[in-house]
Amino acid sequence: MAIADITVMGAGVFGLSVAYACAQRGARVQVIDPAGVAAGASGGLVGALAPHVPENWNDKKAFQFDSLIMADQFWADVTALTGAATGYARTGRLQPLADPRAVDLARVRAVSASDLWQGLAIWQVEPVNDTPWMPPSPGGFVVRDTLSALIHPRRATQALADAVLALGGTIRPVGTPTGKIVWATGWAGMQEIGGNGVKGQAALLRYDAAGAPQLFADALHIIPHLDGTVAIGSTSEREFTDPTGTDSMLDDVITRAVAAFPILQGAAVIETWAGVRPRAPSRAPVLGAHPTRKDEYIANGGFKIGFGMAPKVGQVMADLLLDGKDAIPEGFRAAPPIVRA
Repeated sequence: MAIADITVMGAGVFGLSVAYACAQRGARVQVIDPAGVAAGASGGLVGALAPHVPENWNDKKAFQFDSLIMADQFWADVTALTGAATGYARTGRLQPLADPRAVDLARVRAVSASDLWQGLAIWQVEPVNDTPWMPPSPGGFVVRDTLSALIHPRRATQALADAVLALGGTIRPVGTPTGKIVWATGWAGMQEIGGNGVKGQAALLRYDAAGAPQLFADALHIIPHLDGTVAIGSTSEREFTDPTGTDSMLDDVITRAVAAFPILQGAAVIETWAGVRPRAPSRAPVLGAHPTRKDEYIANGGFKIGFGMAPKVGQVMADLLLDGKDAIPEGFRAAPPIVRA
């Protein structure tokens, strides 16, 4: 068996994006994950690829913007290589506005978006209308942006795994790490470096609004998937005893979603999900040199924005691992490496 140039520990969206980018450049790649592909947070239901607010610009927001722009080609290439559907579509997003003050603020942000988003997407304020997929808005207006996209997390992660295999990589539950080693082990790995996990619960409803924009209302994401379902999520639980169990908190999410968007009233719940998302101390992803494993690397911490960040995470990690080019933002770096005793 050939010795891998790159070993990725973890078969979630970050780990597989790194493996895919390296395999595209000709590296011999192996992915090791005892739990299998999309076993953690990447196996969820929601799939909101939504941008940060276009103001107070920083490295994290710029990185995410670049990655969201890359996503069209990234996921199209995955499907072209594998024939597997990812559920990706850039259908935009609607956000109801609560009052005149919120409307005014949204219009200010529209001006900043025209500059920060480089004309590649828009953020605009428009009045509500009587189309079916229009959320009620107390302020009489909504924000519509064309940068937001959606994806089916579980299918997309499996498609990415298929792409790694199509490029000659291997994915197995156990193995011997060789070559350069990248740790992408989700919330368990984040706990090793001072981060934590935040549990989320989500539901999938039977309601066909394929091709419609996603909604963001009452701090909830409402995602009309291309397969004729609608995902709703999610909770943010810092304290929990059952990482994968759903409970009354999810019932509250569903109730709030229907209150915010009554068109979903009566839609059957066909699946529920709970899992733990890796959260870094800074809330930004952690990329580059691993802080506790000498001469090894990390790509972790895609808390709530992992799928949106994944295309560029793969790119910059492949640049670092294969070409020695370090384009990782300073805010994404962990503390200097410490030799593990």
